[in-house]
Amino acid sequence: MPRPIQATIHLQGLRHNLARVRRAAPDARVWAVVKANAYGHGIERVFDGLRGADGFALLDLAEAQRVRDLGWRGPVLLLEGAFELRDLELCSRLDLWHTVHCDAQIDMLAAHKTNVPHRVFLKMNSGMNRLGFAPNQYRSAWTRLNALPQVDEISLMTHFSDADGPKGVADPMAVFAAVTRDLPGERTLSNSAATLRYASTQTDAAPEPWVTSDWVRPGIAVYGSAPDFPEHSAADWDLQPTMTLAAKIIAVQAIPAGATVGYGSNFVAEHPMRIGVVACGYADGYPRICPTGTPVLVDGVRTRTVGRVSMDMITVDLGSLPYSGPGSEVILWGRAAHGALLPIDEVARSAGTVGYELMCALAPRVPVEVAD
Repeated sequence: MPRPIQATIHLQGLRHNLARVRRAAPDARVWAVVKANAYGHGIERVFDGLRGADGFALLDLAEAQRVRDLGWRGPVLLLEGAFELRDLELCSRLDLWHTVHCDAQIDMLAAHKTNVPHRVFLKMNSGMNRLGFAPNQYRSAWTRLNALPQVDEISLMTHFSDADGPKGVADPMAVFAAVTRDLPGERTLSNSAATLRYASTQTDAAPEPWVTSDWVRPGIAVYGSAPDFPEHSAADWDLQPTMTLAAKIIAVQAIPAGATVGYGSNFVAEHPMRIGVVACGYADGYPRICPTGTPVLVDGVRTRTVGRVSMDMITVDLGSLPYSGPGSEVILWGRAAHGALLPIDEVARSAGTVGYELMCALAPRVPVEVAD
């Protein structure tokens, strides 16, 4: 029989979360962000759950081709734009919209031979200091683009560095609003955190519902993780899990007080214990750095890991579960068979990381099923 571990992608969770984003920004169109192979879920697996979006946003041309091959004929946005001149040929062929964030990309467009002008999204660096034109360079970049016959419509874009934290979005938005106030074109501004936290906010600098704008770009919220955890949980935002990682117990050890568990013998039992051995390890994508005490569900009941995570196994405390043993269901994150939930954000916090990383790190050797 196959090794007892499996990931499940929940299409109903994707649909629910997409609808939740729409409720937060009812006047905006929604990009479903499917970069990084749909945050580790698989583009082909999530497509039916996200086809209610207004467009798909992603990073590379191979992902864009996959979305088109699935039959999507609506907008597709390359969030980092073209990397070299020949990329623009495929943008033309696949009818892709693409970001322009540097002078080199404007030069590429000027050299591109096309009969159909491109829809581009001009990105401002409003404080993230990754991609985009500085505010004092933004209008000149817009003027260059607007003069090119290769360019049709220019949309305006930025990205918030602190939408999930106490600094918020007011300062970068005030800069964006001041620079772009009289420029034509649709706006796309908000990631998951900005959409959920600030979609109805208004400021003196921009009295309209400015964070929402014309398009929002939810990523992690669509996949059921709270963008500002632990300040808010997924339940606080009414988000449902979209990925469950489940395994089974394959052995049980009864150990006396003073016995150790796992590599390095860094866990020492203070009293006699029952230890369950679970068919999941860091080669499956479970973080090796997770310490003793990381939450798991065994037969729907919350317990903890003990000892180090191994390549193929973890060990869990069965002290409160006298009837659990080989074959018992273990939820590493997601939804148990009887409905109990273990938010991926809690596991990520134990590992000192975020839910994004756990989703994206799901290993190829883990079988995946899609559930409606």
